[in-house]
Amino acid sequence: MEYSFGFGKGKMNFGIDSENILGILEPNEVKIELTGADEVRRAMENPIACSRLKNIVKPGEKVVIVTSDITRPMPSKIVLPVVIEELNSAGIKDQDITIVFALGSHRSHTEEEKKYLVGKEIYEKINCIDSSSTEFVHLGVTSEGTPVDISKIVVKADRRICLGNIEYHYFAGYSGGAKAIMPGVSTRAAIQANHSKMVHEKATTGNVKDNPVRMDIETVEKFVPIDFIVNVVLDSNKQIIKAVAGHYIKAHREGCKFLDSFYKIRIKEKADIVITTPGGYPKDLNLYQAQKALDNSKHAVKEGGIIILVASCKEGLGEKVFENWMLEAEKPEDMIEQIKKNFQLGGHKAAAIAMILKRCKVYLVSELEEGFVRSIFMEPFSDAQSAVEAAFKETGEDSKVILMPFGGSTLPSLD
Repeated sequence: MEYSFGFGKGKMNFGIDSENILGILEPNEVKIELTGADEVRRAMENPIACSRLKNIVKPGEKVVIVTSDITRPMPSKIVLPVVIEELNSAGIKDQDITIVFALGSHRSHTEEEKKYLVGKEIYEKINCIDSSSTEFVHLGVTSEGTPVDISKIVVKADRRICLGNIEYHYFAGYSGGAKAIMPGVSTRAAIQANHSKMVHEKATTGNVKDNPVRMDIETVEKFVPIDFIVNVVLDSNKQIIKAVAGHYIKAHREGCKFLDSFYKIRIKEKADIVITTPGGYPKDLNLYQAQKALDNSKHAVKEGGIIILVASCKEGLGEKVFENWMLEAEKPEDMIEQIKKNFQLGGHKAAAIAMILKRCKVYLVSELEEGFVRSIFMEPFSDAQSAVEAAFKETGEDSKVILMPFGGSTLPSLD
């Protein structure tokens, strides 16, 4: 049977006997009634576990809306007009609203990027700024020892509204919810303290119940209250297919449930070989981005099995700290030990890959040089068919295979 995976701006084809295929993990069918701004409006008119936004705010209050930066797929320009419309209907004037882009540890925006994110009309009438990691207020320390250092403009506001998109996150469980505050508008030191908990066995994709990273994130709300959230779930075309609004935990969890109904794929057993891809350009430009597909695939492979990651990585590793960690380690375990002692953003993805390499082998089908791929503890291949044949040679002709053509968004879940 012939299969085709996205690779750069083209495709990578390979063949496997259909008898060896355990499953092809694609998004589940879900019933979609409203999309886009209509769905956002529906959610805001039916908030979860709290009053409507227009009944929370009062005229004259200073309102901050925290939304995602340009590295995230959050469609702020679709969600913001609906939120601002409701604020205006409650007597909140445009000059009392500030839109804060949650940079976390990312770079600042250009003015053109800000305009692109919110749309020309909102950009021209509402104050749009980046969060600041230098102008912050220290509010205390969480029970886990994380400093609560929050961007000053967010702390000083009378009301805080958090926007975000919900997708799987490899150590916080899911994105969205209170993540707009931590790490969104927190300092680098605070982010590092929180993210250092990623090595905990419960800090994993799709877990929010007893995930130490997520629990620490949500503790921050006790120091800097979140009055209202609006979170969305996107399909593969980045269209809003679900929105939730209201309480920062209860509304968020409803969004997570919907995400699971769409992207969590039940499997009856793990495979000897998992073949995954981020889906081609731009998701596979570098290994730093492609890591998400690799991390999701670990839930489908047997201990000692093989993951074949099909990702161009034309631009190399993609992030300086990540690159340093990957290249300087003598063995994968070094990165895991290092993240426990000295958490560094960028290094955290290297440690995540190291944790996978402890469990199984990774074959990388890419445009990277063979020697370079071996230096980062993976087996290099220039085409998928060669990787498949090599994997079968190692694991046996009767090996079972799971295919993940949407590796970055689908989460295998063992029944």
